[in-house]
Amino acid sequence: MSNRTPAAPEGLNGAGLRIGIVSSRFNAEICAALTEAAEAELRRLGVADTRRFSVPGALEIPLLSQTLAQSGGFDALIALGAVIRGETYHFEVVSNDACRGVMETQLETGVPIANGILTCESDEQALARAAQKGEDCARAAVEMARRIRDIKDERARN
Repeated sequence: MSNRTPAAPEGLNGAGLRIGIVSSRFNAEICAALTEAAEAELRRLGVADTRRFSVPGALEIPLLSQTLAQSGGFDALIALGAVIRGETYHFEVVSNDACRGVMETQLETGVPIANGILTCESDEQALARAAQKGEDCARAAVEMARRIRDIKDERARN
């Protein structure tokens, strides 16, 4: 399996950023691994101000993310969850609607949300991906928050 994650920019620095993490409690072991990896990477990148919020499942992630984004208190958010394929159509509904809700929320609010909602065939597959995905989301959140801040700062100078 190849690692398709693009490299983070050199010198990525999260100092001074406030990042919120919205994590599902459903598939708790997987979501704990995602959250631990994201928090560790945020600390490594210098983010000292993080808040963690939990929700029952993946479908609740977009609403709480929207509320947090609208609060004005976060530079970026990270959405973490795990949807494991079962024997019914429920997998597609939850996967599609949770991810669509995250995308719509960031576009409507202008607050970047790194989407770490895993959609996997098995618990084992999800656990194998959790640490890398959590780290990737932390880097994406910091990078996007920085880029948006830079654009706003440049706009304010002109």
